[in-house]
Amino acid sequence: MSELDLAQARFNMIEQQIRPWDVLDLRVLDLMGQFEREAFVPAELRNLAYADTAIPIGHGQHMLPPRVEARMLQALDVQPGERALEVGTGTGYVAALLGRLADSARTIEIVPELADAARGRLTAAGAKNVEVVTGDALEPMSASFDAIAVTGSLPDYQGEFRTNLAIGGRLFVIVGTQPVMEARLYTRVDANAWSMQSLFETVVDPLVNARQPNAFVF
Repeated sequence: MSELDLAQARFNMIEQQIRPWDVLDLRVLDLMGQFEREAFVPAELRNLAYADTAIPIGHGQHMLPPRVEARMLQALDVQPGERALEVGTGTGYVAALLGRLADSARTIEIVPELADAARGRLTAAGAKNVEVVTGDALEPMSASFDAIAVTGSLPDYQGEFRTNLAIGGRLFVIVGTQPVMEARLYTRVDANAWSMQSLFETVVDPLVNARQPNAFVF
């Protein structure tokens, strides 16, 4: 696919996939309309960079479809000066977008090969304010963030990452199991209170090592 074809595909992604899915945030539309997603897609699947599909990236993982990425970024409403965290780096594309919107971004990937490849892509893209960490994001951590994007689903939400939100911070997470999952936005209202907004239904890969819900016993 030529550069001209890719540019047209990027335009079509915005106009035919993302806008119709109720994404109206001009910062998100402009960023995704300019940023080269093909640089973060496996080379052999470059022609699918702007397709409305979950692109396989190896190790049983997939990139989120562009419209889901856009709705997630719109919901998080990341502002200049804020700190962002991504759980599940994948190819590094969402981390790169978060880095453009926030003052700094950290992204955590449990699969070392994916983390290493993402570092290379982010370096090539000039994303100097994005830190890639190899590890399990579900392990306790003390850092605080204004926006947290969890790109893998959790079968049951049990409060993960809530205490890592700054006051006023937002957490995007997808909860449930196939065939239906719910995207949610949690906002930390104060030190001991969080609000929850249901956003949309979708299906994405589960987060590696996600805790399973307690089994019901008769």
